[in-house]
Amino acid sequence: MSRVTQIKDRFRGFLPVVVDVETAGFNADSDALIEMAVVTLRMDSDGMLQRDATYSKNILPFEGANLDKSALKFIGVEDPFHPFRGAISEKEALRALFNPINQQVKETGCSRAILVGHNAFFDLGFVKKAAERTNVKSPFHEFSTFDTVSLAGLAYGQTVLAKAAEYAGMDWDNGKAHSAAYDTEQTADLFCQIVNQWPLYKSE
Repeated sequence: MSRVTQIKDRFRGFLPVVVDVETAGFNADSDALIEMAVVTLRMDSDGMLQRDATYSKNILPFEGANLDKSALKFIGVEDPFHPFRGAISEKEALRALFNPINQQVKETGCSRAILVGHNAFFDLGFVKKAAERTNVKSPFHEFSTFDTVSLAGLAYGQTVLAKAAEYAGMDWDNGKAHSAAYDTEQTADLFCQIVNQWPLYKSE
């Protein structure tokens, strides 16, 4: 028996990609997508899953989008149109974020990407709606996800990201929380740590 060291073999042809979105509300149909971050993963020669690269974009609200003030305050964005944010359109952002995912799917021999998130259904919903609005093809499976809420509940008895990270022995900075890039990297590290506790083996 040898440990699986190819990411396509570990996840049945799926490439796990960690995603976090920051939004101006909870309704993917009507509320603006404000920020999105993506963390790619890789497996080393020992079959250990590791965080690879981080990609993050600030996004301009789509035309007619709802902007809930309490949601914006929660994520620390006073004005989503402020020029210092360097925000770009949804279409530009999705193309920039999907490109490295598509490239890695091809390089690893996977069939498609699968979204990893903390409350992954929420993130996938906003990604799917943004892709529909902009007519940009999403690399992600239409409905399947890996959710670190469930995984952390199983592994550590914790479902809140900060608490799960603490129980996993990870550092957590409340000052950086609710930034898409930071939350995505923390979710990625949590996912890797959990997956690496259950290695997959194949017969020679």
